[in-house]
Amino acid sequence: MGISRRAVVAGSLAGATALGAGVVLRTRGDETIPGTLGGADFKRGHKLRGAAPFPAPSRELRTRVAIIGGGVAGLSAAWALADAGVSDFRLLELEDRTGGNARAGRNAISAYPLGAHYLPIPNAEAKGVVRLLEQLGIITGWQDGKPVFDAYQLVSDPDERILYLGKWQEGLVPATGLDKRDRADIAAFFAAMATFRDRRDAQGRPAFALPMEFSARDADLMALDRVSFGQWLDAQGWHSPILRGHVRYACRDDYGTEPGEVSAWAGIHYFASRRGVAANCAPDTVLTWPEGNGHLVGRMAARLQTYLDCAQLVHRIDTGPAGVMIDSLDARSGETVRVTAEAAILATPQFVTARLLPGRAEGKDFGYAPWVVAAVSVDRPPEGPGTAVAWDNVSWTSASLGYVVDTHQSLDAVPGATVLSWYLPLSDMTPATARRLLLDRSLAEWQRIVRDDLLGMNPDLAGAIRRIDVWRWGHAMIRPVPGFFWSGARESAAAAQPPLFFANSDLSGLSLFEEAHYRGTRAAEEAMAHLGIPHHSTLI
Repeated sequence: MGISRRAVVAGSLAGATALGAGVVLRTRGDETIPGTLGGADFKRGHKLRGAAPFPAPSRELRTRVAIIGGGVAGLSAAWALADAGVSDFRLLELEDRTGGNARAGRNAISAYPLGAHYLPIPNAEAKGVVRLLEQLGIITGWQDGKPVFDAYQLVSDPDERILYLGKWQEGLVPATGLDKRDRADIAAFFAAMATFRDRRDAQGRPAFALPMEFSARDADLMALDRVSFGQWLDAQGWHSPILRGHVRYACRDDYGTEPGEVSAWAGIHYFASRRGVAANCAPDTVLTWPEGNGHLVGRMAARLQTYLDCAQLVHRIDTGPAGVMIDSLDARSGETVRVTAEAAILATPQFVTARLLPGRAEGKDFGYAPWVVAAVSVDRPPEGPGTAVAWDNVSWTSASLGYVVDTHQSLDAVPGATVLSWYLPLSDMTPATARRLLLDRSLAEWQRIVRDDLLGMNPDLAGAIRRIDVWRWGHAMIRPVPGFFWSGARESAAAAQPPLFFANSDLSGLSLFEEAHYRGTRAAEEAMAHLGIPHHSTLI
């Protein structure tokens, strides 16, 4: 989750608020479960689809660069501008706070993620992310040319466990109860992934890089995009249900999509792209915090606070000789503000960008996966037979992706109440059907689903669940279907059209922090080059 843990670092929750806006009580039999039903403000966003006119602008604001969208990409663009000494820019965000799907919440027990909840140790090619982590103090120094990470922000052991055949096991691939075919297929698969991970092209580029733009372009690698991951596995003759189950978990984890609908290029990228570089931890270690990646976006937003304008529904963009004219409805005051800028960075997903720029055909080639996340407050940590409770806990038989223990990084000697972040990609139905379900299903229904799933994994939590807050993402992440990466539509959508520049992780086809950061930084550097603003690229 497509994503040693300690207590919350001071200042890491800048801008974070509790999930939902009040308590709703739901009852089932003799059980009452407090909670809220929240999510991205779809009512505000859906106004772009309506026929009702927006108010005419009542005042005007001028700025050199306007950034539309305050997710990781938009914040990264703003960070790059500020780093270059640019102070004449504004960021307009639809929601009441920035962060996109990396946002977080908190309650009296702990902070918790509403979406993305970890960041792997960056690859060598992710130079921009490495610089950001150094600026945030997460990288504390260098040793033999490798970054040294703050040990308190590295995931602590045990980090992963899976419930299989009634017992918790270490790791996410079952290790017991396997037959000869299972073991052979699993070994062959991971050997193949290691070969892809180590492969380089004639220019020295990794076969699968992160950011993906630095990946090799060998014909046989690009051809992987023309088939699904499931078809590719079939062609290799790997049919072990254990391997297929793990691959399904991986595709749903990072893409919210089933293996038969995921490009084989994306599927292999999940397993072969991570080559983290660090002096004081293993390459596959992750950084995490109680609030997940809300830690990163919260600290970025804290530095950029004076440039951020939230609750802004941008509904019109025009370009002309003078630059860009942007009309934005202030959701709090009800007035429309006209922002005139020399350049604009659209850090919006393509389904929004297509609404803002009529005639932009690329939007139809982008699809998005719906998700549900629940913050479950419990009196005590879960237990169970076998391996002790880990940070990430997955059940082999559950439709969910399991749960993360948000207080896993705590230094408390005696564990007490905690918050479990529970994840469910709605991948077993079409995205349109899933989005309708998100709107139609009640809080009580979601709470029952979450509760029953958790108790199926951990019967020991009976009587310990005190609250279930549910958060819905209608467009949580891009779906990298076959043909998406190298057919041309993605590259066309990412191409700058000065004075307009584009930045979102969906332009990479991978909903990852590294991709969003790369796209935002790249767009900011393109805009600065267009405007003649001196700067040094942090991406190369």
